[in-house]
Amino acid sequence: MAPRENAEIARRLADVPLFTGLSADTLARIVSLAHAKSLQAGELFFSEGDQAKAFFVLTSGRVKLTQLTPEGHQVVLRLIGPGDAFGGVGAFGEPVYPVGAEAVEPSVALAWVSTTMRQLLETEPTIAVNALRFVASRLHDLQQRYRQAMTERVERRVARALLRLVREAGRRVDSGVEITFAVSRQDIAEMTGTTLYTVSRLLSAWEAQGIVQSGRQHIVLTKPHALVAIAEDLPSR
Repeated sequence: MAPRENAEIARRLADVPLFTGLSADTLARIVSLAHAKSLQAGELFFSEGDQAKAFFVLTSGRVKLTQLTPEGHQVVLRLIGPGDAFGGVGAFGEPVYPVGAEAVEPSVALAWVSTTMRQLLETEPTIAVNALRFVASRLHDLQQRYRQAMTERVERRVARALLRLVREAGRRVDSGVEITFAVSRQDIAEMTGTTLYTVSRLLSAWEAQGIVQSGRQHIVLTKPHALVAIAEDLPSR
């Protein structure tokens, strides 16, 4: 990478949780140890079960993290955007990736080989502390989603998933707030632990109520406040 591009990427890395609190010189050195990897939609950064050779930070695009059930069904665990890290198990010494990482639109990520990341964890205490916070945050998120799947009505889970997608990748349009990347009803079903039939039924009902507009892999929240009321189980007005 050119020096100017390197410096710009280093500035952006300062906002990545794993690299928060590092000096500009340290960030520049970390960027110099990385290489960029570009993929088109549908291509894989890695598959579940692949040898964990690299750690990634997404700089542009969207990536979905997935797992396969014993029956061979794909489950979408998380959709991530620019600034998010993934593939961290290699840095922590795990031999294989427990998930797959697929680009859902043209995407670019910085990649560090796992041995480099382990060296950084050993020599940069700030990165090691940030890594612990990162893992704790992901564990809390998984625990919360598990509790929601076990205890909450499916309407709340689907509403929460749509609101989370809007927070991660939403933009204002004339009709409301649009999720800016392709997301299918099957994706939402997998994210919320329910069925395609149930998600389709809910979205059709919410569309009839004017809460959402949905098409093929395209969703607009036309009344976000109404979806918040469903997600938080608030009384309807």
